[in-house]
Amino acid sequence: MATVLEETPIRKLAVVTGRAYPELSEAVAKCLGLDILPTTAYDFANGEMYVRFTQPVRGADVFVIQSHTDPINKWIMEQLIMIDALKRASARSITAVLPFLGYSRQDKKHQGREPITARLVFDLFKTAGADRIMTVDLHASQEQGFFDGVVDHLTAMPILIDYVRNHCELGNVTIVSPDAGRIKVSERWAAKLDNRPLAFIHKSRDITRPNHAEAHGIIGEVAGRDCIVVDDMIDTAGTICEAVKVLRNAGAKSVTLVATHGLLSGPAVERLKSCGAREIILTDTVPVPAEKRFDGMTVLSIAPLLAAGIRSVFESDSVTHLLEGLPSDMRARNIYA
Repeated sequence: MATVLEETPIRKLAVVTGRAYPELSEAVAKCLGLDILPTTAYDFANGEMYVRFTQPVRGADVFVIQSHTDPINKWIMEQLIMIDALKRASARSITAVLPFLGYSRQDKKHQGREPITARLVFDLFKTAGADRIMTVDLHASQEQGFFDGVVDHLTAMPILIDYVRNHCELGNVTIVSPDAGRIKVSERWAAKLDNRPLAFIHKSRDITRPNHAEAHGIIGEVAGRDCIVVDDMIDTAGTICEAVKVLRNAGAKSVTLVATHGLLSGPAVERLKSCGAREIILTDTVPVPAEKRFDGMTVLSIAPLLAAGIRSVFESDSVTHLLEGLPSDMRARNIYA
């Protein structure tokens, strides 16, 4: 008689979703050939939330997908509750999939007595029971060090670059960084688009006023060029529309705006409609509803990238290859959201 019970080699993959943006989770599950694990979730009269998974998750590798969209604090809390429920249900591993990570802009102190809220959010996920984090285009890559565990930091760059390469004439293109902090990303864009010229906008930000920055000038040649401005997010669109104005005043032939996260808060849509950009290219890491879309805006699906990342993690494969592009079976998916 054996004295040690050998572990069976069967592993189970489960995808669960919160209520913030279930359409994205369903698209990810479809790419993986799975169904979303059924969940019971509702709010009590006083705003407290209840979550229960209606099927066993014992021994499963579970990926909890939740986009931190408006109301952001509610959906972060719901995801934490889901992770706690999975931990208490004996899931084998728990990966928090955050297409857009809330509070990622608050990654350092600008003034005394300020919080570093991005670190707090990572700590909350670790305390809740997340073994690893998967996210897309953090505001600052070094935020990965805030989490005491593995962070799979995916980038939407391959999806966005494929679209630009197939829909833009590159011979006259200049890649533009909207500020000094995005120069490294813009350099990678320029290199991947056959070493296009690079420029950046000298911008200062008033740290006492949210969503406010002022452009002072441009370093690089943009006159007569088709400029592609690359940023991580568009929130109220004030600063990015100011960048369009500065570039057009400097003689740019056209301006295309590219960003991973289209938050589009407050006056963003009206500003983008009237800013004079030729096209605004986003991904759907957060929902972009029909009422916020207009001619000249393109929204690309992030689901194939998340699905490829989840599959790589589940199969104990590297996710580094996703920096160069999607696997062939995911690339064939519908690119539009």
